[in-house]
Amino acid sequence: MSVAAVDQEHRVTPRELFFDLVFVFAFTQVATLLANDPTFGGIGHGVLVLGALWWAWSAYAWFTNTVDPEEELVGAALLVAMIAMFIAALVVPGVFGDEGVLFGAAFLVVCAMHAGLYALAGRGSPDLLGAVLRLAPWSLVGATLILVAGFTDGARVWIWIAALACTYGGAVWTGSAGWRIHPAHFAERYGLVLIIALGEAFIAIGIGATGTGIGLGEVVAAILGLLVATSFWLAYFDFFAIRGEQMLGQARGPARVTLARDVYTLFHFPMIVGIVLFAFAMKIVVGHVGDELDTVAAFALCGGIALYLLTYSAIRTRVERKFHVSRGRFTAALLLLALLPVATIVPALAALALVAAVWIGLHTYEFVWWREARAESRSALAALPSTRGA
Repeated sequence: MSVAAVDQEHRVTPRELFFDLVFVFAFTQVATLLANDPTFGGIGHGVLVLGALWWAWSAYAWFTNTVDPEEELVGAALLVAMIAMFIAALVVPGVFGDEGVLFGAAFLVVCAMHAGLYALAGRGSPDLLGAVLRLAPWSLVGATLILVAGFTDGARVWIWIAALACTYGGAVWTGSAGWRIHPAHFAERYGLVLIIALGEAFIAIGIGATGTGIGLGEVVAAILGLLVATSFWLAYFDFFAIRGEQMLGQARGPARVTLARDVYTLFHFPMIVGIVLFAFAMKIVVGHVGDELDTVAAFALCGGIALYLLTYSAIRTRVERKFHVSRGRFTAALLLLALLPVATIVPALAALALVAAVWIGLHTYEFVWWREARAESRSALAALPSTRGA
């Protein structure tokens, strides 16, 4: 049995979507970790765990972009990796407690299987095999360090930081030569995982309302929360998702790979962090609509959305190779950061309403300012099917 790299563009398959289901649960578990430790230290722990989960998901997204996910061996391997990832997700709330070893062992299995499968797929392509062999040691050392961290106590956080620096640093330092990217599949895959993360916001709203009396305040908070979650979605899919696929399609060779790595694998991570922080905040807001938010919850609510919006300016700076902010989104992010102290002195429902108002103002601005750019992108997208095999 063998795994072969494919040369043609392909769409996301049901098997890939099934594999992604484990990350729905994993993101929910990170929100649980934050709820169990609602401190800035807890947020730091959550970001570290998200970094590991994001690497695992991205690694397999790159892999299934290169091979046919419907091959029998690939399907069996994805199932085993999904089981290992599910075990890791089960113990996320206790990963900085007594469950660190189990998480590390399961995560190491996920990374080792990925390296082995990718190497198998690269046997017929020396360039691809060379790229895999350059990256594999960094990924496996990072996963091993996470396992080692489970046996420690005082130095656990620092070992985690070293592990993620090794993993992500290796992805940058080993270069882009040899890797393959099919733009339409790749962009679609990352758009879908963003929707998965947004699903956590919906779950958080429901969990926040559990065990409380559902009154008018809770209903209004739920509606506002759903509107804000929709705003996350609209900010991505109204323009960026289309433009991102176009940029990947227009780039060639190592430039395409580097763009995919930077814009999607690296810069989508803070987007996911921002969404998960918002989901954590929504649990608190819906459950305590009349209370003032503490500093941590206010930071998660305002700072999480600000981080999400600021990421678009970071992406624009990377693409244009010069500092260039997205005016509307950068301004909205600054307004949200300015609202942070206000969110600690007004009822949680009022803080959420102010956040929703900032989103509405941003969308109004973009609908007017980006009208022509959105029309041009949609016209160009209509022509993409004939060129997706490029």
